[in-house]
Amino acid sequence: MSMDFIEAMNELEREKGISKDVLFEAIEAALISSYKRNFNTAQNVRVDMNRNTGVIKVFARKLIVDEVLDPRTEISLPAAREINPHFQLDDIAEIEVTPRDFGRIAAQTAKQVVTQRIREAERGLIYNAFVDKEEDIVTGTVQRQDQRNIYVDLGKIEAALPLNELMPNEKFNHLDRIKAYITKVENTTKGPQILLSRTHPGLLKRLFELEVPEIFDGVVEIRSVAREAGFRSKIAVYSRNEEVDPVGSCVGPRGTRVQTIVNELRGEKIDIVRYSENVDEYVANALSPSKVLEVQVFEEEKMARVIVPDYQLSLAIGIKGQNARLAAKLTGWKIDIKSETQAEEEFGRPRTNEGEMHQDSVSVD
Repeated sequence: MSMDFIEAMNELEREKGISKDVLFEAIEAALISSYKRNFNTAQNVRVDMNRNTGVIKVFARKLIVDEVLDPRTEISLPAAREINPHFQLDDIAEIEVTPRDFGRIAAQTAKQVVTQRIREAERGLIYNAFVDKEEDIVTGTVQRQDQRNIYVDLGKIEAALPLNELMPNEKFNHLDRIKAYITKVENTTKGPQILLSRTHPGLLKRLFELEVPEIFDGVVEIRSVAREAGFRSKIAVYSRNEEVDPVGSCVGPRGTRVQTIVNELRGEKIDIVRYSENVDEYVANALSPSKVLEVQVFEEEKMARVIVPDYQLSLAIGIKGQNARLAAKLTGWKIDIKSETQAEEEFGRPRTNEGEMHQDSVSVD
């Protein structure tokens, strides 16, 4: 091998961060396989590559024995002492067996090893760059689509967005810009694999974290998210500062903050509710935009019975039960919704002339 090759190895170490010693060891191991394959030998050999000059030598390693049964792997003591008079029985003698045309094989093998190691190193760098972005949002460009995935160019790598992770009726064309949530980063034998989603609740959470400064600064905290992608979502927020309104912070001046998120999610409706340690208050807030008269909490069953005005029953339940279902996901409580009339008939609950429970929430279409 030439000095140019050694200099190239030094350059790789500086630019790619690939250890020169690791490369040398990999090349030597590959050359052993190449030697045995090209010269059809079962000898036990060692390849030595000079780290400074690039000179390559092949040595057959033979066990020193009294009686030679296999000359490919054994050598007699008298023959060994012709090489080095200090050899003893059971020592290993090394005899140079470098073929005359081994340089060509060595150059080809070294090139393959270095190319492979560069590829592995680049894959490692890409993996390390994206593994820290798991559960975060990335922006990329749509490149192509097959029957299962949309492939998104993220700059150094292509990520897969499964079609079942798209919102209903959502379509993207070639070269469209797209924001998506990284659900998984894996280091496979074919290199890093990145999976994206547009339906994951984490996408909604990260959009709020990016759009609302109070969340980014930690003053307002997102306690829970429930999402039926493309249709409706609920997000519960809490303020660590009594002077900061968590719901108003998320809505933004004239609704600009939440509207930006709604636009990104193609018109998905978002209910922003105030989180409360009081279960009855939290459940009532979670059923936004419906109004609630009363919440009865059953701790052992982790169930809340909610009574709403008769005219609010369908709104509280939602289309195909969506509002109630999302409220249950958001709070982690089973929710049984009854109208005022139903409550009176089933439980003998008297009708109330009192006003509705105070609720702190906002719904954005």
